[in-house]
Amino acid sequence: MTIQLNPFILLDGNAQKAIEFYQETLGAKLLFKQTVGEGPQNPDTPLSEEAKARIAHSVLRVGETDFYVADLEEGQALIPGNGINICITVDNAAEAEQLYHLLKEGGQVDIELAPAYFSPAFGMVTDKFGVAFQVFTKRGQ
Repeated sequence: MTIQLNPFILLDGNAQKAIEFYQETLGAKLLFKQTVGEGPQNPDTPLSEEAKARIAHSVLRVGETDFYVADLEEGQALIPGNGINICITVDNAAEAEQLYHLLKEGGQVDIELAPAYFSPAFGMVTDKFGVAFQVFTKRGQ
């Protein structure tokens, strides 16, 4: 099993400014960025232009370390403890399911583990120590 852990910074509408700040201050290289509007849209629930402009996901690299920056979904609250979490990336959905279920024991489910347009198995859980984890499976695995 291959596991990768990356810091994941969640912000409330100012992820683009944070990306620019980390590029300037840390020399971060932007490897990937996608806004909510660039992702799949549900015609039954149209999004505002402000919601579409939010950063759905970005990958920055400083030295040998990748870290992620994104905005919370519209309506999610930024509370102490959920602004920075750890993204666990695994090769397949079975590994994701195993880790997800172990981490949620005694903790709480933030997003149920399920397929998403960007991952065969994605979910979020806060463990019994209050640490937030995203469990992410690589595409095509």
